[in-house]
Amino acid sequence: MRVTLEPAVLRGTVAAPPSKSMAHRMLICAALAEGESLVRPIELSEDILATADCLQALGAVIRREGDGLRVTGCRPEKARNAVLPCRESGSTLRFMLPLCLLSGAEMRLTGSGRLPERPLDVYEDLCREKGFRLEREAGGITVQGRLESGLYSVRGNISSQFITGLLFALSALEGESEIRILPPLESGSYLEMTLEALRENGIRIERPEPLTLRIRGGAFAPGEKTVEGDWSNAAFFEAMNSAGGEVQVTGLREDSLQGDRVCREYFRRLKDGQGEADVKDCPDLAPILMTAAALAGGGKLTGTRRLRFKESDRGAAMAEELAKFGVATEIGENEITVGKAELRRPAEILQGHNDHRIVMALAVLCTRTGGTLDGAEAVRKSFPDFWKRMAELGARIETEGE
Repeated sequence: MRVTLEPAVLRGTVAAPPSKSMAHRMLICAALAEGESLVRPIELSEDILATADCLQALGAVIRREGDGLRVTGCRPEKARNAVLPCRESGSTLRFMLPLCLLSGAEMRLTGSGRLPERPLDVYEDLCREKGFRLEREAGGITVQGRLESGLYSVRGNISSQFITGLLFALSALEGESEIRILPPLESGSYLEMTLEALRENGIRIERPEPLTLRIRGGAFAPGEKTVEGDWSNAAFFEAMNSAGGEVQVTGLREDSLQGDRVCREYFRRLKDGQGEADVKDCPDLAPILMTAAALAGGGKLTGTRRLRFKESDRGAAMAEELAKFGVATEIGENEITVGKAELRRPAEILQGHNDHRIVMALAVLCTRTGGTLDGAEAVRKSFPDFWKRMAELGARIETEGE
């Protein structure tokens, strides 16, 4: 799908979509509960559909109800030879893999795009230590083993998603378990979201020390669960004000545990062209912060090492596209510097790199300069209504293809 945007000043009020990160967590908790739960509101993005499909492969029953999903819980330990379609969702893959180790049966997790290449070091180490099977194959991963309650030491310097996945699985087991996180901990805010979701669903987690989690296995509590607004996707609308717009985003919790809630502060820091922002705990903000830096006349991001392991190599992808606007970017081992430049309309067609956040970040920049963007359909991964919301705010968009 190709879109062409003409320069426009966006104005109006837009409601934040529901948090994709919390929706993943709430759906998994609902699927592990005995009985029915209603999780709402839910945006049916490709990533959320991936998690729903995987939970159904494990035995859950999920159906659309109003603006949410009605979930009838399952027993993953009774699943046999299931195939879990993770699509391109790294969160889904890492959250589901430990649940596949509850039954002892052979289980397969499939994926597309760059997903099969995403790092799984923590789980590979765990399976090797426990004598479990974990084999990477074309288009997927096969695992087999029976996870038991006990003591687990987990490296925290890759992604907190591994810790989240273990927390879900160990909470579904009888008995007590303990996770000791080896410092440093990356993306700590996402771990806090997991702990909040578990607490809201009846699971007791003790934390005698900051990097020690003690899990008392028990019953997940069914019920009606509310998904808060998404700071990560709201950031693209907040950034429109950096492009000269007047956009107000509603439906966001100021006390949210989402790490991306720092977006407003980071946009303020970058406003004068000399700002700096650390994205170690909010890597999903990096593309739109690079856009904000380009609009402001330059800026620097630190903590960028993990960007190369996303749907695209996000630092390199954004540098390639910013060059088409006349902006030079320097990429270091763990930092990115966006140079000062006179922005121009790209003569070349912009590429979305099959990455939803690259596409949305470039779209914001095009509201200033205009431009044509290929691969615009990538927004379906997290924010299917993105182009519709843009148009409602006054964006001038022409669309070709699907």
